[in-house]
Amino acid sequence: QVRLVESGGGSVQPGGSLRLSCAASGRVLTINTMGWYRQAPGREREVVATITRIGRTNYAESSKGRFTISLDNVKSTVSLQMNNLNTEDTAAYYCNAISRSTQYWGQGTQVTVSA
Repeated sequence: QVRLVESGGGSVQPGGSLRLSCAASGRVLTINTMGWYRQAPGREREVVATITRIGRTNYAESSKGRFTISLDNVKSTVSLQMNNLNTEDTAAYYCNAISRSTQYWGQGTQVTVSA
């Protein structure tokens, strides 16, 4: 089992920045990929960015150039630095971990971008 706890959401004006963090606990050594997904009201959950244990990253087109995902293997923490936020980034953001083909999800943290 893997447990994920997110932090760092909040409200920001367009153009602002936020940093999300997700701490994993439990069988963290079995995790091979971690990432962030988001879900806006009335829309499906979509990938924001992912990172493998060896540091290979993958970004959604909307995230490229603005968001940076990083992984601290020692602390089993994945972070998402979000810059130049716009109103379309408003959503609940969920941390994800894949362990032996099983997906685990955090409870989510809200990000609201408004003027």
